[in-house]
Amino acid sequence: MGPPPKRSEERVRRNKPEVPIEKVETVGEVRVPALGITKPHKIVRSLYTSMQKSGQAKYFEPSDWEFARLTLELLDRQLKAPRPNSQVLATIMSNFTDLLVSEGARRRMRIEIERVESAGAEDQDLASLMLERQAQG
Repeated sequence: MGPPPKRSEERVRRNKPEVPIEKVETVGEVRVPALGITKPHKIVRSLYTSMQKSGQAKYFEPSDWEFARLTLELLDRQLKAPRPNSQVLATIMSNFTDLLVSEGARRRMRIEIERVESAGAEDQDLASLMLERQAQG
């Protein structure tokens, strides 16, 4: 697999991308299903919630959410097991890589997430700045 690539602002582009991207258009919004695990382990519940809020969720299709639910079902069983199985845990970690859960996995796929303030907060700051300048001069 190798190390994750550098962030785009750290790279110097000398050639074209290796593989052209094929786009498929679909209609409608993707509904995030309920976790569907009775009394899930707190880590499983927290991870599923964080996946829904994460930037990469915008790329998820219904099959991705089902794959996430399957992976979290396996993780829930392993976290509750008296002796977790290392091979199953390795599979779970591989699945999380496929779901772009880590920064390294996203960078390997050339996806970078940058958190920005909401537009409302920026507008409010700009309005405050304008009022301050009017009061000063």
